[in-house]
Amino acid sequence: MNIKHSELNTDKEGFLKNLSDWTPEAANLLAKNEGITLTKEHWEIIKLLRDFYQQFEISPAMRILVKTAKTSLGDKKGNSIHLMKLFPGSPAKLASKIAGLPKPTNCL
Repeated sequence: MNIKHSELNTDKEGFLKNLSDWTPEAANLLAKNEGITLTKEHWEIIKLLRDFYQQFEISPAMRILVKTAKTSLGDKKGNSIHLMKLFPGSPAKLASKIAGLPKPTNCL
């Protein structure tokens, strides 16, 4: 992947090999590669994930992501249906990838 002439080094699943390579531009490219155009609601979850990772040094699995989103963003945004609309398939895995974080440990 190329962003401003620098290459993002990703693994076979598209996760960054070097977490320090993450930038908002990298997030947009990672999202585009997944067919997602990032909106304000996506960025809320990305920020929440990055804050969570900074505090706990792990990417949250789905149940923890839902609970964290509910606590931070309220019931309307802190539920699995909302997260599935934003990050289809496996929200915790896909959102972590776009946020430049490692794959959650219990995601396939």
